[in-house]
Amino acid sequence: MNIIIPMAGMGKRMRPHTLTIPKPLIPIAGKPIVQRLVEDIARVCPDRIDNIVFVTGHFGEDVEQRLLETAAQVGATGHIRYQEEALGTAHAVYCGQEFLEGPTVIAFADTLFSADFKMDVQQDGIIWVKEVEDPSAFGVVTLDSEGYINGMVEKPNTFVSNLAIIGIYFVKNGLGLKTQIEYLLNNDLKTKGEYQLTDALENMRTQGARWATGAVTEWLDCGNKDATVYTNQRMLELIQRRETLVSTDAQIIDSIIIPPCYIGAGARIEQSVLGPHASIGAHSHIRRSVLKNSIVQEHTSVQNVVLSDSMIGNHARLNGKAGNYSLGDYSTHEG
Repeated sequence: MNIIIPMAGMGKRMRPHTLTIPKPLIPIAGKPIVQRLVEDIARVCPDRIDNIVFVTGHFGEDVEQRLLETAAQVGATGHIRYQEEALGTAHAVYCGQEFLEGPTVIAFADTLFSADFKMDVQQDGIIWVKEVEDPSAFGVVTLDSEGYINGMVEKPNTFVSNLAIIGIYFVKNGLGLKTQIEYLLNNDLKTKGEYQLTDALENMRTQGARWATGAVTEWLDCGNKDATVYTNQRMLELIQRRETLVSTDAQIIDSIIIPPCYIGAGARIEQSVLGPHASIGAHSHIRRSVLKNSIVQEHTSVQNVVLSDSMIGNHARLNGKAGNYSLGDYSTHEG
């Protein structure tokens, strides 16, 4: 089994947090988004994962090394490929074309999910979906009487289905998908100005492939600050029974912790109330403060504040004013 993870986008809706690191490396409950995505896929995949291809922009050697380590943590070999120009989802997948051969999972690195099933690798393919209230912003699928997909529409202008494609796919015949993407590229076939993965999958379906759906119990978005803070909240609730959330290296002094909270290695919490749903990165210092439903990243100081629904970056300083903040790396805000 191979996995291709397109993640070359600039993450503009997540600024200022994506000015210094790519969005898939922003931490959710103490782990980067992309690491949680890889772990979630490994949890539902019954086969060994051989290769994980990260399709990126030029994010630098440190980021690439972290991605290769993420692959190694699930026993796979990591590879870096570059998407030089944003030409659509099919083009992004094609950047990892040499790994489109046998069974392949494609997962876009701005979403997390929770599912209580094992992937059925005997299917021709699986497209993960979730019912949504407003499907106009998503690709959607329609189903036949047997529950198989009989159509895919990218961001429909009129209602056809409320089963939104969440951005995770299994394809048994990776080489067949590669052929269909090449057909789109060679004939300059675009939908809404881009080469769409759903068009390649639809072509495979019309040629005989049967696509099943994988219904997830949770679909968690990391598209902007508020969505990411909410995703952190839900992830803490989902993982609190299977992961150790408070590091043994953390110092908690004269403070109250209301679970679930994540507290990283070397963090220091003094005279504060933390939680619920707060994540504090490694070596950060929280002093005389109340924090809930917020993400504070690494090596950051927060003092004398009441903080909620906020995201504070790495190496930042926040002192003396209550509120709801989105503060980037190396930033300072004094009340």
